[in-house]
Amino acid sequence: MPRGSTRTVIAFAGVLWVALGSSGLDGQQPGAASPASAIKNPVASTEKSIDSGRKLFQQYCRPCHGADATGNGPLAPKDVHPPNLVDGEWANGPTDGEIFSNIRNGIGPQFDMKSWKSKMTATEIWNVVNYLRSIETR
Repeated sequence: MPRGSTRTVIAFAGVLWVALGSSGLDGQQPGAASPASAIKNPVASTEKSIDSGRKLFQQYCRPCHGADATGNGPLAPKDVHPPNLVDGEWANGPTDGEIFSNIRNGIGPQFDMKSWKSKMTATEIWNVVNYLRSIETR
């Protein structure tokens, strides 16, 4: 795909996520059908993307999910056990689009998993998704 086309796809995905985020995805219940499940990851899972995602994960996600992403982070909210992100069991949606939405918008209804849209760009979040997929053990 030509470079300009990739940027267009990423920009479109970002606009779509803003629209979906404001249309009620925040607070999506586990197991419920989600419009995010139909969204495809516009960022290729390259070594560069995965490495960027790893660094972002260590910066933003490690405190709650743990350095190894098994849910054993020392700063998880009280009485909350963050999920194991390497076992392939995604209770809040198994698709790349749902994982992106969970990171971007947080997970309700109590939002123990906070929104990261003010800290990471759409591309950065997709890089985290690519990293998580690369460490998944299924």
